[in-house]
Amino acid sequence: MDLLDHDTRRLVLDIMAREPDMTLATVRPDGFPHATVVSYAYDDLTLYAGIGLDSQKAHNIRQNDKVALTITPPYRDWDHIQGLSIAGRAELISDAEDMERASAYMLKRFPQLKQVMSGTQLLPWSGAIFLRISPHIISVLDYTRGFGHTSTLAVSL
Repeated sequence: MDLLDHDTRRLVLDIMAREPDMTLATVRPDGFPHATVVSYAYDDLTLYAGIGLDSQKAHNIRQNDKVALTITPPYRDWDHIQGLSIAGRAELISDAEDMERASAYMLKRFPQLKQVMSGTQLLPWSGAIFLRISPHIISVLDYTRGFGHTSTLAVSL
């Protein structure tokens, strides 16, 4: 498997910039996948999300940190489909400095979150926990290069 190159990295970041939501799949204790849509922010290839403290996702990640996610911006027709399928590891953030960082990225991308956290300076916000996802493998779907064109690349850590 090839490593993620500079040009493909730029395309990945462009796709991430265009679509604020991802479908996140975690592994349930019974081994079945659990997929949900969550909004996210990012710093380079690291993704951040706020999820429910007592959510199925949080419970799953506590047991198994392997995740998969997809990001697909809207498209006019099949000739313009671009999207990402990412396999990586998720971490529930507990360090105060990391929570501040995740909060800053989320607030920058979603300024409306200021209303959610109104009246509190607590991090994470009431009933929530921050999640950091580190990608290991990125598959880039790019139909602008031909029907079904996909590049699967490793992310150097």
